[in-house]
Amino acid sequence: MRREPTEAEKRLWRYLSGAKLSGLKFRRQATIGVRIVDFFCPSKGLIVEIDGMTHDRESDVAMDGRMMAQYGYATIRVTNDDVIRNMDGVLRQIEIMAHGLQDRWPHPSPSPEGEGL
Repeated sequence: MRREPTEAEKRLWRYLSGAKLSGLKFRRQATIGVRIVDFFCPSKGLIVEIDGMTHDRESDVAMDGRMMAQYGYATIRVTNDDVIRNMDGVLRQIEIMAHGLQDRWPHPSPSPEGEGL
């Protein structure tokens, strides 16, 4: 891990851990290439970043574009303030974006009756 999580990261993790949000599994402080992201949902290819006051919006947007081009990952950015003051809205945004993305891995088909084990 890169550092101690911020208060906003701790709060959001309570809702994302253990597949609590619509059954989506997230990793906290996941490494993707040379970058460490706040949260990552591998099955949807969705990165969730919480931006504090020190973030450079323009370079963040450029990095998001590179992540999409290189890995095919979508990024949603929310602010610390949004997480602290409007958790329901943040969770709704994440759900909407995640459900708009295709699953990255197909679900296994059940074996036809009488075949397999």
